[in-house]
Amino acid sequence: MTPLWTAAEAVAATGGRSPREWLASGVSIDSRSIAPGDLFIALAGPKFDGHDFVAAALAKGAAAALVARVPPGADANAPLLLVADTMAALEELGRASRRRCAAQIIGVTGSVGKTGTKEALKRALERQGPAFASAGSLNNQWGVPLSLARMPRETRWGIFEMGMNHPGEIDGLSRLVRPDVAVITTIEPAHLGFFPSVAAIADAKAEIFAGMEPSGAAVLNRDNAYFARLAEAARARGLTRILGFGTHPDATVKLIDSHLYATASAVTASVMGEIVDYCIAIPGQHWVMNSLAVLGAVKAAGGDVGIAAAAMSSLQPLDGRGRRHRIAAGEGSAELIDESYNASPASMRAALAVLGTMIPGKGGRRIAVLGDMLELGDDAERLHAELAPPVIDAGVALVFTVGPNMRALYDALPKRLRGGHAATSAEMAEIVARRLRPGDIATVKGSFGSRMAEVVRRLLAGEPAAAAARG
Repeated sequence: MTPLWTAAEAVAATGGRSPREWLASGVSIDSRSIAPGDLFIALAGPKFDGHDFVAAALAKGAAAALVARVPPGADANAPLLLVADTMAALEELGRASRRRCAAQIIGVTGSVGKTGTKEALKRALERQGPAFASAGSLNNQWGVPLSLARMPRETRWGIFEMGMNHPGEIDGLSRLVRPDVAVITTIEPAHLGFFPSVAAIADAKAEIFAGMEPSGAAVLNRDNAYFARLAEAARARGLTRILGFGTHPDATVKLIDSHLYATASAVTASVMGEIVDYCIAIPGQHWVMNSLAVLGAVKAAGGDVGIAAAAMSSLQPLDGRGRRHRIAAGEGSAELIDESYNASPASMRAALAVLGTMIPGKGGRRIAVLGDMLELGDDAERLHAELAPPVIDAGVALVFTVGPNMRALYDALPKRLRGGHAATSAEMAEIVARRLRPGDIATVKGSFGSRMAEVVRRLLAGEPAAAAARG
């Protein structure tokens, strides 16, 4: 098996020095999850310094440790790669990995749907050759170079997610990734606390074009109000291949028909004139749109659209992003939809729409347990209150809200829908656990900082032993 990094390659990439030979099969920045054969990178953060954990990483079987100084007590023969700055060295590893790999590279960003689209692209392309994608939501200033450094040299298709909450962040990430194809899923009011307008958010997302060559392609949401702005930003970077996806008559990847069901969607689409019929194994109109972005990116990268479309039937929702569980409720069971990882106005509406397609069991109700959407700035109260119509349209019977911002939604709802409000997710977890009854379907969603995963953990603690997670 070809090693991911040899000592000589890592030294050449980082400009560091290593007194002995070693071979690394992976790269890690967390000593707690280190695997035998990993190159451990000792990053220094505001709370922890990775140099304090070098000995633990080596004891667990790390092949070597990339350090800016020799840790106290380190063995004289320890396999260390000494550099001036470990974060800069991680970025150089990422750059070197990108240079040595002949893969078609797809970058993904957008206000919502980044991680799901990235995972769907990996599923669509892994049937067509060696595919690699950044793990989880490793989409920031250290997650992106770490993901690049982990990319095997034989990769044919590489997919990297890029996120931000401030201007300028994606520019630097794009120059590291240098995507051949850039996907912007959509532009919505997320992170408004750090931007003067949604248009400014669009401009920040358009920074993904900064690292691209003119031969690259931009895959953009043709139905979004900021399509023209994004397309112009792409052209300003020299890009001429611009693929719009959606229902718009001028869309390059056009939705012809779709049927939405509680657990899946059936889709017919035209991809530059090629008609494809396929099933998406995850429900929701937002996933129909995500799938169009996937097909557009596959086409732009030179992949097989038919194989990619067929792969949509094997998608699985991720933890915190729509995974379903059967949980205990009274003398029976209820269904839990875990959407606790994050939230924005657009993703909240999408989750509520999916809940509205589901039919509760006998005597059951649709229930929404919603935590604050964060980083919305001065518009926070209004954007929370504006969720009331989608709640009502989805046929939700009870709404439980958490946090000061969600109080605006609670107060905007008809009294018959108000299940309860709490300041913290820990308080709400106990309330919801007591109120659930057999046949209920409950969606739990909120921004990561609102800690709605605590509600999910409490409800799962009573999950029947014989019931497996569904997905």
